[in-house]
Amino acid sequence: MRSMTDNWIINSFIPGAVLNSRTGLEMARIFVFTHLAGPLIAQPMGIFLYVVSPQMTPQLAIMVAGINSFLLLPIVLKMTGSMQLATLLSFQGLTALSLFGTYFYGGFTSPFLPWLIISLLLGLFYLSKRLKLVLGLFGANLGVFLACVWQLGLPNDIAAQDLRALVWLSITAATVYMTWMALYYARVMALRTELQTEADRYRHTVLELERTREIAERANRNRSVFFAKMSHELRTPLNVIIGYSEILLEDCADQPGGSGQKAQDLARINAAGKHLLALVSEVLDTESVEKNVQGVEITEFRLGDLCDDVVANAYPIVNNNSSRLVVDCPVRSEMLRTDRTKVAQILINLLGNAGKFTKSGTVTLTLHVEKSIADDRLIASVSDTGIAPEALSKLFENYIQADATISSRFGGTGMGLAITRKFCSLLGGEIDVKSKLGEGSTFTVDIPARLAARAKNEEISEVVMPGLPKVAA
Repeated sequence: MRSMTDNWIINSFIPGAVLNSRTGLEMARIFVFTHLAGPLIAQPMGIFLYVVSPQMTPQLAIMVAGINSFLLLPIVLKMTGSMQLATLLSFQGLTALSLFGTYFYGGFTSPFLPWLIISLLLGLFYLSKRLKLVLGLFGANLGVFLACVWQLGLPNDIAAQDLRALVWLSITAATVYMTWMALYYARVMALRTELQTEADRYRHTVLELERTREIAERANRNRSVFFAKMSHELRTPLNVIIGYSEILLEDCADQPGGSGQKAQDLARINAAGKHLLALVSEVLDTESVEKNVQGVEITEFRLGDLCDDVVANAYPIVNNNSSRLVVDCPVRSEMLRTDRTKVAQILINLLGNAGKFTKSGTVTLTLHVEKSIADDRLIASVSDTGIAPEALSKLFENYIQADATISSRFGGTGMGLAITRKFCSLLGGEIDVKSKLGEGSTFTVDIPARLAARAKNEEISEVVMPGLPKVAA
């Protein structure tokens, strides 16, 4: 059945208006198929009437023309694109033709009378949403037939023995036709069952997604509350611990023997407190950036002052691994106009990351400004000799580190570079990283500088931290 209704001849009569509906498409296919094949199986009835009729009568011509007229309905469907119009013409035509044949060929025992029932079934099937129209037309046709019988009686043009053969032809044709329709009906019902199953599955999925969304929103609210509390509940006591430990360290240094075990313990407390505060700050900074609550506070400052602050914060990390920190800032007098805090955090994060992974090597910070007619850009690069090339693809993801052993060996949460990239984007810039095996990595930050005019006497200098070998600019 599927191969019959899906071939290219039948599909050529299908209008584009029904292609978006699977049920409508199947109905149009079977309509075209039955109206191309139906008149063919009814041809023996017309030929038989022509053979047994004494002459070519008008009613015989009407019957033959009526049978073949159903071949035009697929064309009507294609041209109008209206399945409802085509099926309405089919229902009306079959009803009228059945009553016409019943009237002229056998009356109430006519072999055409069963087709009247078929026409009603097809009308109810194709036009199930227009039930009143179907029943009204059927009743009107039946009323005209009964009126003609009442007024004119029933003609008897063909002998009763000839009608017996026509009965078998009619029954055979009706059986084949109804078999097609039964197979189609079973196919449509199976399709509707499949669609109903899909609809039920869709509704179930929607409900699951809605429940998941509610859970996610509730978790997000709880997360916001948690981070809000963390900001106060953790940072405040940590700052107190760090402050008191520094006071005790100063007191201990003023006392004789202050470099003993007590001072070492206090130093450990101070270092642990600062480390924990740094971890907490990273988490809170990540949360702020992800929720887009970070604002940009524009201030004007000297590039050299920014450089000094960054180096002062990053030098201890680099020095802990016996590495040297080289800073190349040739134009210290340049005035920048951007968010100083975020720029400083970007550079500190990059230097801290490079210092943490570089042992007995060199970490280089380069700061300069590229000026153009369109825009002035601050270009900052941090080079190291510690980060492997295979780790670069994961460095900018939250909570991700190059390998699973880094946290235990070097510490950290894996969020510093993720925050750095988000800060660069927030400032209208970008960050890039390149690495070569055995040579190290270079992180390059490119952000708008919005520089003021340069000072007349530019200072060209190099900064080398105390205790580190000097490197020429």
